[in-house]
Amino acid sequence: MKGKIIKGIAGFYYVQCRDAVYECKAKGVFRKDKKKPLVGDDVEIDVLDQEEHSGNITKILPRHSELIRPAVANVDQALVIFAIVKPTPNLNLLDRFLIMMRQQNIPCIICFNKIDIDEAGAGAGYEEIYRKAGYQTLSVSAGKKLYIEELKELLRGKTTTVAGPSGVGKSSLINCIQDGVVMETGGISEKIERGRHTTRHAELITIEPDTFILDTPGFSSLGLFDLEKEDLADFYGEFTPFERYCKFGGCSHISEPVCGIRDAVEEGQISQKRYENYCLLYEELKDRKKY
Repeated sequence: MKGKIIKGIAGFYYVQCRDAVYECKAKGVFRKDKKKPLVGDDVEIDVLDQEEHSGNITKILPRHSELIRPAVANVDQALVIFAIVKPTPNLNLLDRFLIMMRQQNIPCIICFNKIDIDEAGAGAGYEEIYRKAGYQTLSVSAGKKLYIEELKELLRGKTTTVAGPSGVGKSSLINCIQDGVVMETGGISEKIERGRHTTRHAELITIEPDTFILDTPGFSSLGLFDLEKEDLADFYGEFTPFERYCKFGGCSHISEPVCGIRDAVEEGQISQKRYENYCLLYEELKDRKKY
């Protein structure tokens, strides 16, 4: 029988087949081949007990994509969710996530939640920053169910991994776009404006036929793996049109005397915040190289 792994917990894999969800163990051959089943995998199973819905995974079918972090398979795109306010978005963390997804060739949609309490209209500014950088953006409200249909349209027909830091309303937003199991939601600590972690494992949720979302645990920090400082600018797409105005080849865009990127920042053509994040990440990669 063929199915798709929708959840994996403590060595058990829950496989959605046509008629039911089966609790399965992976055959020992996978350990020997050092190949671990992942949430999102299409698999073949042997049914051990039809009444108890238990079985064994016997084969992992070919993957068309595989993410290292989060460890999931067959993903078409990523939806990264940040709040506009309460808490204020950490754009450095957002940039790290975008770099990580681009390293794995996964397109990203950026969703800013809590538009209903964005009294200062900050969401429009955040959207403009990332649209200029070449990303698809959308502002919504999970609380008031605003622009949820527009979000569903962006997800339709795809498997989307959903990620975001705690407290941004990620679980509430997922509850808005799916009719299945209602996820636990966590409150915000008023003292530190940091949400309690409520998602502890990756889980595939069916939105409609051929449309799935993979919810992944909240993240608070992301390292930059396998990236040289000289390559960092390649992950800032808005830099590309201005690099030809740099005087020196291999310009770091940090301290060189004639730099098209810095000029573009001063003229408002590149976001000051994005450039500041670039500088911080560049220094981080530079310092890492020393050790």
